[in-house]
Order: sequence, then structure tokens, then C-alpha cells
Amino acid sequence: MTKPTLRSLTWPAAVVVAVLFASWSFGTAPDPHRTQVQRGEYLARAGDCSSCHTAPGGAPYAGGVRLNTPFGYMLASNITPDPDTGIGRWSFDDLYRAMHHGVNKDGQDMYPAMPYDFYSKVTREDVGAIFAYLLTLQPVRNEVDVNHLDFPFNLRSTMAVWRELYFKAGEFRPDPARPPSWNRGAYLVEGLGHCSACHSPRNVLGGIEKSRSLTGAAVDGWFAPDLRTDIATGLGTWTVDEIAAYLKTGAVEGRTTAFGPMAEVVRNSLAYLTDSDVRAMAEYLKAIPPDSALRTGRPLPTPARTKGAALYMGYCSGCHQATGAGIVGVFSPLAGNAAVTAPDPGNLLQAVLQGLPAEFRHGAMPAFASQLNDQQIADIANYVRGSWGNTAPPNASAATVARLRQPAR
Repeated sequence: MTKPTLRSLTWPAAVVVAVLFASWSFGTAPDPHRTQVQRGEYLARAGDCSSCHTAPGGAPYAGGVRLNTPFGYMLASNITPDPDTGIGRWSFDDLYRAMHHGVNKDGQDMYPAMPYDFYSKVTREDVGAIFAYLLTLQPVRNEVDVNHLDFPFNLRSTMAVWRELYFKAGEFRPDPARPPSWNRGAYLVEGLGHCSACHSPRNVLGGIEKSRSLTGAAVDGWFAPDLRTDIATGLGTWTVDEIAAYLKTGAVEGRTTAFGPMAEVVRNSLAYLTDSDVRAMAEYLKAIPPDSALRTGRPLPTPARTKGAALYMGYCSGCHQATGAGIVGVFSPLAGNAAVTAPDPGNLLQAVLQGLPAEFRHGAMPAFASQLNDQQIADIANYVRGSWGNTAPPNASAATVARLRQPAR
């Protein structure tokens, strides 16, 4: 059950706080002897915030940890309350928006290795406790140049495509048919615990393959194993007590011992959780069937749509923007464009193949006939026809593109 290092993620990260605490909605009554700040400290421990936001030899939570991704790298941000380089000028609403909606204080989309698709499940009360704790930290002036991603991923506007495909905001809702302890475990595992972020395979855009959630994944030379109850590859032969003991101590006699990144997770985070919380997590994990796909949010995109989105980001978003809005007076919008949403995709395909001249108050569009093959052009067209409110059928095909390539006789 090794968890890949938080310093090497499948998607880039920005401001992040990874935390949780017992909520009476999910089976564990709040401790009346804990202050809000103490709750927040517990949540920060539970979410292993320090692993991403504390550089080796650096001040706690002052950022600077390198986060490697297939798209370049980022440096984790400073989340101490320094007013100039940290979150000293953030409000509670700023933090809640970041964690729940993935939008930072400046109104920019955040990169999803700050896994806000998980953090969105966290209650406002818990985010409030986190915020209260962060404000008590020693302010550290440490200006971090966060974004070192490759083009076009260094443009935050590209995240609009990722969000459309993979993100849907919404707090965790307990299952009334399940016991409180199971719901508490689900809240921890699927929320700020974000176990699936490491233990699930991802596609070319860094989106979790929800149909294979928690089936295990390779990240930066480590393998985060299957957490379902598959007997051969997962937790099928483990008991709830064994799983809980492993989470709490990193070792189960006769089973395994945590090492590498998972040892860090146990040491910095899980060892500080209450026995009831680690057991709730174990109960939830033990209940996941071998063929489970528990991730929630938007429907799983088809492979063709995922490829189309990746191609669109690489070839089209620089002009037409990640939201399909274009640039007024320069590049035509694709969202709501009648030529794009026509029943027949021919006009759109011709534009991609042949390009368009600079006329009618818009700049020229280059031809892509020599850069993209028939299937790639069809995938882009179908993606555009079904995005940003467009509801045209995905009826562009490689055969149609091939036919349009042929000179008229």
C-alpha cells in the first residue's frame, strides 16, 4: 500500500492545503476540548500538508518543494501567513474557493495536482478550522516561482479544458444506507485523504481513469498498489484491523512494512490520526469491491474525447482559448458558433484542413492538413462540437476527413 511521493505528482500543483477532521455528519463527534485551531492542526496532519509545502531544511509550510509532472515541474507554494509571499492576505472565502472550486485568490484556475476534485468534498466547517490554524503559523517570507510547466500547460487558461472533462464541485454526501463509521472513512479516503490521486491510473491529460479507480498506479518509479478487495492484487486477504494498523504504524507483522514515500505519509500524517479515524478509513477501503469505480463527478470522457481535448490544447487553445471564447476582433469564438454546431461538420473540418484567410475582422487561421492525420482532425472537431455548451453530435469521422482531403474532380 505504498503511496507515491507527494513531491512527484501526475499533475502540477499550486496553493494546496490537504486536511480533514471528525465531522459529526460522518460518524465522529467533535472533541469539545479541542479549539478550532487545534482541530485545524489535526486536519493539516491528516492531509499531510507538510510533505508538499515544507522543503527539506526549510521552514514549515513555506513552500519550495519541487513537484515533478509529465508536463514540467512546479514548486509548492508558501502557505504561511506572510502577507507578501504567503496567504497572509487571503480570507476564509479565498481558501474555501481554492479548495472547493479550484480557483485561487486572483480568480485563476488552479492546477489539479492540488487535488481540488477531492478537496471539494470537504465541509466549510473543516476548511474554517484549517484556515484558523494556518493563520497561527510563523509567517515566513519566501517568494516561490510556482509555475515551471511546459507550453501550453504553463497557461492557466488550459485548465478550463481539464475542468470541463474531469471536475465537478460538490461536498461529500453521506450514504444513509451505510453506518456512520463507513461514511467517516469515505469522507477521509475520498476527500482530503485523496488516496485515489496516487492509487489510480491517469490518462494523457492527467485525469483519473475513474473506471480503474484505486486499482494501483505507477508514479515516478514507485507503485501505489491496488486498494480494492481483489484477492490477488489488493486488500482482499487483509482484515480491517490489519489495514488500520498499517495506516497507523506503517507495519503489519507477516504482511509488509511501509517504505519510501508511504513511510513518509505514515510518519508525517497517518500516525497522528485517531484510532477511530484510521479504523474508519480501513472499514471503507475493505468495503470497496474488486470491480468498483467509486469516483464521482463528471461522466468518464470517451478516449476519443480525451484525445480531442489534448489536441485542442496543443493546436487550438492558443488562439481560440481554452474556453472556446476566441479573442474579439482577432480569433473567432467556437462556443455557440453556428458553423461549429451545424448538423454536418463539413465546414469545421474544411477550416481545420485548409485554414482560413484573414478577413471579416478576424485573423488568419493556419491549415493543419500537413500536421494532423484524419483521426486527429476528427477528434478535435468532435471535441469542439460538444464543448462549452455546444451540443452538436460527434459525427465527424476520419473517413469524412480523408474524403475532404481529396481534390475536387
